[in-house]
Amino acid sequence: MLSGIFLVAGANHLLHVDETVGRMERASLKNFALYFGEPDTLVILSGIVMLGAGLTFMSGYLTRYAAAVLLLVLIPITITVQVGQATTLGPLFKNVAIAGGLLFFILNSFTPVKPTHETTDSRTTRPQPDHLVHS
Repeated sequence: MLSGIFLVAGANHLLHVDETVGRMERASLKNFALYFGEPDTLVILSGIVMLGAGLTFMSGYLTRYAAAVLLLVLIPITITVQVGQATTLGPLFKNVAIAGGLLFFILNSFTPVKPTHETTDSRTTRPQPDHLVHS
């Protein structure tokens, strides 16, 4: 569920490059983004990364790393576009909430629980956070 916003945003970055660049150029902290490169290149790269990491995150493969990549993309976008927009605090706090969700997956690794009895059916085991797995 958390990956959906990155899939939509990534697709929008790639399908509407000029609109996204325009939004970046209207942002009060646009110079922060310009520190990283040319706006067109940044929008295309962020779109590719959001789609790739979003699909990886959604699939559950390398979840921790995909969440870290998404967080690294979310931070500069949030600073550039949302911070400094006093009239649009909702999107800023939406991004803060998304960052919190990503941090949850970065800080909690999920691994399958090993059956404690030979009679335990492996199909009924559920992933548990590492700190709850007993070796």
